[in-house]
Amino acid sequence: MTWHEHGEVAGVRVPDTKLARAATELVRDSASDLIFHHSRRVYFFGALQGRNRDLSFDPELLYVGAMFHDLGLDERFRDSGRRFEVDSADEARRFLRTYGVPEDSVRRVWTAIALHTTPNIPEFMEPEVALVTAGVEYDVLGLGYHDLADEQRTAVTALHPRPDFKRRILDAFAEGILPRPETTFGNVKADVLQHVDPGFQRGDFVRTILDSPWPE
Repeated sequence: MTWHEHGEVAGVRVPDTKLARAATELVRDSASDLIFHHSRRVYFFGALQGRNRDLSFDPELLYVGAMFHDLGLDERFRDSGRRFEVDSADEARRFLRTYGVPEDSVRRVWTAIALHTTPNIPEFMEPEVALVTAGVEYDVLGLGYHDLADEQRTAVTALHPRPDFKRRILDAFAEGILPRPETTFGNVKADVLQHVDPGFQRGDFVRTILDSPWPE
């Protein structure tokens, strides 16, 4: 049985399209088990939160956004000098363009991925942008944990288990961004490096202003 033959999970179905199947295969082949299962849960939890919020979203775009959102943590991107979210978003854009997806849809997915670690903004944007972040926040941070029924959580985690997930996802974040600590300025991943790297010096917004070349 393939990942697209499981029927509905907690009332949510993965789009059974050529594009979605290709996205599944690409991420299954290129990402770790940890990231693959996390990304699938992000889709299911995001879709369920979309129903709770009465949002009309494109399941295919939400699925690609969820599946690609952490690909930028992969080793091949660690010398890019860019935020991993941008590397992930660019991978999704390249993928979608090869399938002739309209540019407005490509933009939505790119934005959804690029902003998925930026709190309090995606929720006011297009549904797919809002729901990739909602799925990430649900699976990683437990935000809105009780918005979903126990049976819904159980159904999703039965298909995509999360053993020792808290520690393992933090390790994955650290491995993906330790080579590019400058990309954490002004975002939550600075917290990760502060916990794992005793020598890490986080960027200071106030110090940056005061030490700028402007005389006053």
